[in-house]
Amino acid sequence: MFWVPFVLGVSLILTFESHVWKVKLFCLIRADVVCHTVILCCLCFRLPNIDNVYQLIICFICAEYRTVSGVAGPLVILDKVKGPKYQEIVNIRLGDGTTRRGQVLEVDGEKAVVQVFEGTSGIDNKYTTVQFTGEVLKTPVSLDMLGRIFNGSGKPIDNGPPILPEAYLDISGSSINPSERTYPEEMIQTGISTIDVMNSIARGQKIPLFSAAGLPHNEIAAQICRQAGLVKTLEKGKHAEGGEDDNFAIVFAAMGVNMETAQFFKRDFEENGSMERVTLFLNLANDPTIERIITPRIALTTAEYLAYECGKHVLVILTDMSSYADALREVSAAREEVPGRRGYPGYMYTDLATIYERAGRIEGRTGSITQIPILTMPNDDITHPTPDLTGYITEGQIYIDRQLHNRQIYPPINVLPSLSRLMKSAIGEGMTRRDHSDVSNQLYANYAIGKDVQAMKAVVGEEALSSEDLLYLEFLDKFERKFVTQGAYDTRNIFQSLDLAWTLLRIFPRELLHRIPAKTLDQYYSRDAAH
Repeated sequence: MFWVPFVLGVSLILTFESHVWKVKLFCLIRADVVCHTVILCCLCFRLPNIDNVYQLIICFICAEYRTVSGVAGPLVILDKVKGPKYQEIVNIRLGDGTTRRGQVLEVDGEKAVVQVFEGTSGIDNKYTTVQFTGEVLKTPVSLDMLGRIFNGSGKPIDNGPPILPEAYLDISGSSINPSERTYPEEMIQTGISTIDVMNSIARGQKIPLFSAAGLPHNEIAAQICRQAGLVKTLEKGKHAEGGEDDNFAIVFAAMGVNMETAQFFKRDFEENGSMERVTLFLNLANDPTIERIITPRIALTTAEYLAYECGKHVLVILTDMSSYADALREVSAAREEVPGRRGYPGYMYTDLATIYERAGRIEGRTGSITQIPILTMPNDDITHPTPDLTGYITEGQIYIDRQLHNRQIYPPINVLPSLSRLMKSAIGEGMTRRDHSDVSNQLYANYAIGKDVQAMKAVVGEEALSSEDLLYLEFLDKFERKFVTQGAYDTRNIFQSLDLAWTLLRIFPRELLHRIPAKTLDQYYSRDAAH
């Protein structure tokens, strides 16, 4: 009796197409009797080949609907859907035979709202059919993805050979037990002095780069990709020159960029030899807006595979997260949701957290995921919802300053509003150098005092300043010209940057370096300034 199929409702539709009879069976059945039902139908209808059997199985599992009731922006609304599931992937077949993919965004009884990845142009309610697959969106991953270029949906666009997937992973990622997370430590070197010395990035950290329109954040991102690597330490007290490591990889995702910017990244990575360790995802400005929502998730899924399955330390760069937030707002408006601040959805904080919190390290896994999301602040407004919410989730920020940029200083990183909250766990003896923390603190203090003296000079004039004040002004000028200023192709490892910092600090007598212990001063202050 157990082998008897339990069928609640059966509707047979016989269609003649290209002289081949096909059977489409729409029904609601018990999953454990699908095979028995298929075998029974094959015997009854004497289907001539295995293709008909395959078609029948597909129709059992994946019901098709022609119940499109409306289209709103990137969304399609369907009625009379039996058992739709949240985030389920659907195949949408248009009247001309083309197929597009979508994802269930909202379920309300028998009503389903589907977001279409390739856009809704050409979709109507008469000829369009929708097939529910019962699967969530997964992306193929492989170690062979390094050195390749993909579009925002994860399809290769570099005319290379097809990727042979080693696994298919859910783009939303697997939930991580908080108790299995390990504290980010050790340092990822960017080759940029203001970041490595004063805002050091730990492996597993998430630290955004706050920029604005017209500032060189794309050039800085490309420079980080060229120069980034692990700090190599040898035996105690000795250090390698740092830089590239076989265990290091970069996943770069660009969202909403124009063709010129996309070509800049591709050309820069290929011409400078960094492409072999980079996986590049490009969502262009003329691509469907909805694709921007899945691009960072596909990139992070790839990074998780490289980190946790292949044991690599992965740096993920996401640009521009402001374009992602705008896409989120567009979808929210199409769903007619109650808008939050400046029209962004009220759940944007949670949505951003599902991206940023995928950085980190896991107990028992050698790899790590470090994130540098880049976002542009509209009108240089740091209180805009996107940078504001990003700052709550992430562990610091690197601030690109327009005034420094106007003075032809590159990279125009303002160290005073910049901060790395996990820096203390990434530096020190055995990871960088024993004097790192003290040098960073002294640079911050002297630069801040120099800024105050500069403001005072504008009021009282240089003649009213003391000799000590003039030392701080000299330090301020040399700090910005020699330490902050760095060529786009000028790589400084952390030890070269620390030595350069000591060269600047020797402007002051020892007694003014209050934040550096005497033991450290004895070891480094007396060195030749040209060292």
